[in-house]
Amino acid sequence: QVQLVESGGGLVQAGGSLRLSCAVSGRTFSSYAMGWFRQAPGKEREFVAAISRSGGTTYYADSVKGRFTISRDNAKKTVYLQMNALKSEDTAVYYCAADPNKSISAKLREYNYWGQGTQVTVSS
Repeated sequence: QVQLVESGGGLVQAGGSLRLSCAVSGRTFSSYAMGWFRQAPGKEREFVAAISRSGGTTYYADSVKGRFTISRDNAKKTVYLQMNALKSEDTAVYYCAADPNKSISAKLREYNYWGQGTQVTVSS
């Protein structure tokens, strides 16, 4: 059983920063591609960032490129999302997800395991 637990969300002013963490249980964390997704009220869940098993390759949505950074620590079984220069449109529930089948993926449907989400609210 794989469990993902996000933390680090909160309320921040526009232009500020937050760092999200996602701790993953299980012995095979290093075999999972990891991703961050978000869902704003009334909108579909969308891709934010992904990182390969080794951490050597990353993907970003155009809307966050240059502002967000995804990273992972395989020894700590944790994936991070550093979010800088936050905008009001970044307000959403942020989810981390694990994909045991692909080396890296930006596709929501390819992720098998999901966390419960953490709320990020950016005030303007």
